[in-house]
Amino acid sequence: MTAKGCPHSAFSHTAEMPVHASATVGARFWLLIEHPGPWASHLEDCRLPEDVHTLIKRATVLGVRPQLIRRPGRRTPSGPGIHVMVADARGPEPWLAEGVVAGPDDLDLDALVAGALPASCILVSEPVFLVCTHAKRNACCARIGLPLARSLAEVWPDRTWETSHVGGDRYAANLVCLPHGLYYGSMSQAAALAAADAYRSGEVVLDRFRGRAGIPEPLQAAEHFVRAHTGELSVGGVAVESSRSDGEATEAIVRGSDARFRVVVEPMTLTAPCGTACADTITTYRLVALDRLSPVRYATPVLA
Repeated sequence: MTAKGCPHSAFSHTAEMPVHASATVGARFWLLIEHPGPWASHLEDCRLPEDVHTLIKRATVLGVRPQLIRRPGRRTPSGPGIHVMVADARGPEPWLAEGVVAGPDDLDLDALVAGALPASCILVSEPVFLVCTHAKRNACCARIGLPLARSLAEVWPDRTWETSHVGGDRYAANLVCLPHGLYYGSMSQAAALAAADAYRSGEVVLDRFRGRAGIPEPLQAAEHFVRAHTGELSVGGVAVESSRSDGEATEAIVRGSDARFRVVVEPMTLTAPCGTACADTITTYRLVALDRLSPVRYATPVLA
């Protein structure tokens, strides 16, 4: 039993419950701010320098997702200034950039939202792995996430960070891979290492894959079922071209590597294995229909 009263397995809240189509929808742009903590339950309640609070407020107004980050096991900042990373997770070619700014006026978040590189940041080619360890938000995130973050940091010390709440406490331990915004949940240490290694090779691991952030949940589900049907694992190998809703059902046209598919999904509710610390139920999606339509025609993916 955890401090919040949530019984679960040694590795995850949800055990064998499905996690697909649960990535955070409102996360197409990211702002990561290094701050060693402690972190309150919500960012606005954290004891942070005023410059950091200003950055968080500006990001929130612009629709950029702010995250506090820190090195696993470290509770001191890396150096002077505010160490930031920004990411544009939209479209087929997401990017990640990094910089150190003296204050909020030195980081052009308007440029980020416009799809441009802020002048104070430099593009980086290596991915970033975020592990939620936000204990004040949910004790299980720290209990399961901390050892997972440390194990990842042993392999990729420069690219692994603990982070504040990423959404979906019930799926702890949560891993986010940037810049694409790929979410994984209910992760063991071994599963996280496999997912991070696959991402560095341009692929996803379908087991425990929550979906890609910034995409509506029904479309995450449609992509998931096409991947499961075809075995396509490349990060950009599956994308929704168009979609429409009919009551609770969503019909999507999904591009695979060599064909297009018509996919119909519907929401469904399952009883969660844990209690008050997370939720009594989990909403997921079931496959209603999946039909192969034609050879692939490349088009701009629908991400909103």
